[in-house]
Amino acid sequence: MARRRGTAACAMLLLLLSSVAFQSREGEALGSNWGTRSTHPLPANIVVQLLKDNGFDKVKLFEADPFALQALGRSNIQVMVGIPNELLAPLAASVRAAEQWVLHNVSTYISKNGVDIRYVAVGNEPFLKTYMGMFQQTTFLALQNIQAALIKAGLGRQVKVTIPLNADVYQSSNGLPSSGDFRPDIHDLMLSIVGFLRDNGSPLTINIYPFLSLYADPHFPVDYAFFNGAANPLVDGPITYTNVFDANYDTLIWALERNGFSDISVIVGEIGWPTDGDPNANVDNARRFNQGLFDRIAKRMGTPKRPTPPDIYVFALIDEDAKSVQPGNFERHWGVFYYDGSVKYPLVLADGRSLVPAKGVRYMEAQWCVMAPEASLTDPQLGGSVEYACGYADCTSLGRGSSCGDLDARGNVSYAFNQFYQTADQQKGACAFGNLSVITRSDPSLAACRFEIMIDVGRHDKAVNSSAGASAVGVRGVAAGVAAAAAVTLVMWSSS
Repeated sequence: MARRRGTAACAMLLLLLSSVAFQSREGEALGSNWGTRSTHPLPANIVVQLLKDNGFDKVKLFEADPFALQALGRSNIQVMVGIPNELLAPLAASVRAAEQWVLHNVSTYISKNGVDIRYVAVGNEPFLKTYMGMFQQTTFLALQNIQAALIKAGLGRQVKVTIPLNADVYQSSNGLPSSGDFRPDIHDLMLSIVGFLRDNGSPLTINIYPFLSLYADPHFPVDYAFFNGAANPLVDGPITYTNVFDANYDTLIWALERNGFSDISVIVGEIGWPTDGDPNANVDNARRFNQGLFDRIAKRMGTPKRPTPPDIYVFALIDEDAKSVQPGNFERHWGVFYYDGSVKYPLVLADGRSLVPAKGVRYMEAQWCVMAPEASLTDPQLGGSVEYACGYADCTSLGRGSSCGDLDARGNVSYAFNQFYQTADQQKGACAFGNLSVITRSDPSLAACRFEIMIDVGRHDKAVNSSAGASAVGVRGVAAGVAAAAAVTLVMWSSS
């Protein structure tokens, strides 16, 4: 996602926003979006082996992460490398800047590391409505300059450009796919971009999220979000739509056809289902959605309007605990795998195999920070301590309807303390919330609520003061955590 989407069925088309991706080639190839917004990222070499062990041979990166690109060298995994939106302005302003970007992030990795880069994704959902036109003046120019730079580097045939766009770039006046067209405010710009992509043999990339229909509209027909649902179908002339993905995708195909671009190829850049952070974000729903998606990929199913199956990228490979929580707490839980590469739920792949976990992961010591047995819920320091802990660490699993939402008041506090302790690498002083906390070697996890132990990244020999102000620790993502902390505090007191 850019933050890194009739009858009731008609309205949902307009609500779909747009984030691993599983991509099909001859019905058997798998691809993935690999995001790296984690406090304790899984080592790149382990991620690449995870991809290979599970038969994933395509990957999409949101930026030119050097560790990821180096690890992908000579791996036989095809790569789409992204350009963040904040780089669009300088790349639009200077062909020289584009040439340097291509040199350092494409040419070098191809020639020196043997990375099989196939696409450069220019921006990430730059025309999202919430951006208020921020990138409309720079995206197309950046696209043109990157294309020119690839040609100058001799890579014009090997590496294609694209722009991953949110599904809100098109719409339907009556909620039916056959009335699809591009948004009026960007209509001419979209025609210029699509024409440029087609003329250069490049695909259009679109991100579609049925989950976000449920999140945005409490009256959305739940079954219509899935591929095997029994919701009332959407009838559009001779075509009957039984799921929102087909209807949304075909709205785009109609928009392209209406404007003379029926022949351009389309990639579904992001699609998936989160497992936490919202009542609809859970393991059962994620398994149902993604298994249905994998089955479609294996059967090489297209849509009613375009039977040829698109390449599909399912979001996401692994969870990212430092990702922005806009538009919701579920943003950190899109992974098919947990942060450490362990399998969240079983999925059957095209050849009948099941997903397997990452190998060779090193964890920190098996110990947790919890609320001290003698500590009182009425202690005046408790609320501030929880807020501080969740401002530094990820507490999004504590919301109502989430995996840890049923903990009692003491459990909420313990979870918050442990998240801080693990995120701070179990450093000395990281479990020193006054007299409120204590270290235990007994796993406090309950049912679906996992008290994590972080990946060992070699920082635990340092010291940190958990009772100090957030600024003393070098907080990562405090602003994003404050809202979560407020929700946790509310749950804590309402449970007491």
